[in-house]
Amino acid sequence: MSKTLADELETGAEVYGFDAIRGVQAGREFYVAMCPMNIIPKLFVFNEYDLPAEIRAQRTLRETRIPRITNYIVNNPKDYLFSSLTASVDGKMRFSPSPALGEDGKLGRLYISMNSKLLINDGQHRRKAIEEAMKVIPELGSETISVVFFADKGLKRSQQMFADLNKHAVKPTTSLGILYDHRDSYSTFIVKLANETEIFRERVELEKTSISNRSTKFFTLSGISEATKHLLSNNTKIISNEQEKFVIEFWDEVARNIPEWNLLLEKKVSAGELRKNFVHSHSNLLSTLGIVGAVLLEKYPNEWKEKLKGLRDIEWSRTDKMWEGRLVLEGKMLKTKNGMQLAANSILNSFGIPLDEERKKFEQND
Repeated sequence: MSKTLADELETGAEVYGFDAIRGVQAGREFYVAMCPMNIIPKLFVFNEYDLPAEIRAQRTLRETRIPRITNYIVNNPKDYLFSSLTASVDGKMRFSPSPALGEDGKLGRLYISMNSKLLINDGQHRRKAIEEAMKVIPELGSETISVVFFADKGLKRSQQMFADLNKHAVKPTTSLGILYDHRDSYSTFIVKLANETEIFRERVELEKTSISNRSTKFFTLSGISEATKHLLSNNTKIISNEQEKFVIEFWDEVARNIPEWNLLLEKKVSAGELRKNFVHSHSNLLSTLGIVGAVLLEKYPNEWKEKLKGLRDIEWSRTDKMWEGRLVLEGKMLKTKNGMQLAANSILNSFGIPLDEERKKFEQND
């Protein structure tokens, strides 16, 4: 870079230079630059206690998130993916278009004075995780991440930008997260379970975490996932073949013993009718069944299928007093952790299985 341009930015100042694209939003120029990873920690390093309290409070790092993101990078060095960081620049900044494109060119070099204050509006946890990951894999420093820079004198727009970016960000549903996460063995298994188990096949809402009144779907992918976590007592980090076999057998056996589910399989009743009138078409009851299954597997490892036959004698109607205050309140479905545990107790009692001291505690908390 020429001395003239450095002088134009700020006398005696050193500058950062990046390949960049120039754009316009809301009448203001912004720049998308390709930044080497090893410069990211240095670029956003100034003391945040120099910031006004209302801005600083929004940017407090949640330290518990950092290891998870760091591990994602370290464990997938050839297959990680990050969206752009977004930053405000309080200081001298200039875009120099490529000579071949003229002064109105959109491609060129972006120069930022090292004396500028740069504040991340979106991506502070990614920035910290990148710093930590490079301690484990230094070679990551030569890779790049895109950063969107906005000029923001005095950082006056920063607080609103932070609020806008977070307010209007659309987070994927839990079901979509499971459906698309091919890297996670548990998520992959849940999708397989939904596709291959007869009661679930073609009856699962794969994208949303709730089901509309007119939908022909009966379960949600997120509901099956949560219920199966309860069934496996949350031992889902690595799914063994034995666990897979048990889970599939369990849900098949449950389906055989709930009369209305059999009517659904035989197409003698619609999913909408069952959702309207019965508790067993809702995710909280599915999780309740998972809790019951975990108890049966622990106490009756060789007899759990026989015990599940007791499901045939249960009244599943929303109006039955068995569910009131547990899964239902005045006709409306509840979804509380304690309510599901209480409903599981009701099912175990109907099986003639005495509650142990641990399960009795849920009754005391009611």
